[in-house]
Amino acid sequence: MPEPRKKVRQNHLTLAQKILSVALDQGLRKGDHLPEQSFSDACGVSRTPIRSAFRLLEERDILEWRADEGYFLALDSAEDVSMTIRALEDAEHSIAHQILSDRAERRIGAVQSASALMRRYKAPRTAVLNALKILSNDGLVRQLPGRAWAFQPMIDSTDAIEESLDFRITMERQAILAPDFVLDSQRAGLLREQMTSFLNTPQGGVTPAGFRRIDIEFHTLVAECSGNRFLRGSLTAHHRLRQASQKIAPSPEFRLRQAMIEHLEILDSLERKQFELAADQIVVHLRRSRIRKPQAANRGIPPLAKGPRP
Repeated sequence: MPEPRKKVRQNHLTLAQKILSVALDQGLRKGDHLPEQSFSDACGVSRTPIRSAFRLLEERDILEWRADEGYFLALDSAEDVSMTIRALEDAEHSIAHQILSDRAERRIGAVQSASALMRRYKAPRTAVLNALKILSNDGLVRQLPGRAWAFQPMIDSTDAIEESLDFRITMERQAILAPDFVLDSQRAGLLREQMTSFLNTPQGGVTPAGFRRIDIEFHTLVAECSGNRFLRGSLTAHHRLRQASQKIAPSPEFRLRQAMIEHLEILDSLERKQFELAADQIVVHLRRSRIRKPQAANRGIPPLAKGPRP
């Protein structure tokens, strides 16, 4: 008795990408027929979602519909098929970026429906739902009962930035001190190169945007190397929220360079497995980042002279 086909729930865009991958594997060329049943078997779904994915591909001029015959490939080469797969993947990320940018600029409200977003971005439902799924995976939106989606609070006010720093001072220190912290040496090496290049930039050439990109990459690396899965998950989601919502404020160049040197010093301690020292250094670094009450930056900082963790 044949094994029952495994039920797979896939949205139409993901299924469309899979269909193109199958077509590429089978060596199909322009004008070749795509039988529904054949692709249903290959993708492990019924013919109904296959038809929906075929229609999606037809809308993008990837497939051609011929009455009484079915769907035919409208692309010229395997390279075109590969490029189309990548373009479909990029499209959903692009919509996600637009949604997040509009939310950060308060052009859309905190609660949105997929239908409203479809109208705003003139995009099909599958593309909008995929974009929302990307944002949901990043912890930036959550689905409410029914069809609405709610954005997480943005880090876009003085109070929110203060609360973000308080959260990070506690959590990033603990992320480093968690048992089984393991630094990703390859990523750390690449970051060290970027930091060194930043510091070697001639005076007047560094930018807050360039600093912020490296800063978020560095703090995300620290979070992702933690041995505690809950600290790791909470911090990485928070850094995605920082990247998405916090506006880039002008900063004096000397402070950007000083902060980058602090990154390198923390990285040095992590590479030497001086985790307690690195944890204390990251607290000092974050306290210095405060935009209010700078006179409080050195209060309550634990001593920095500790040696490596036994």
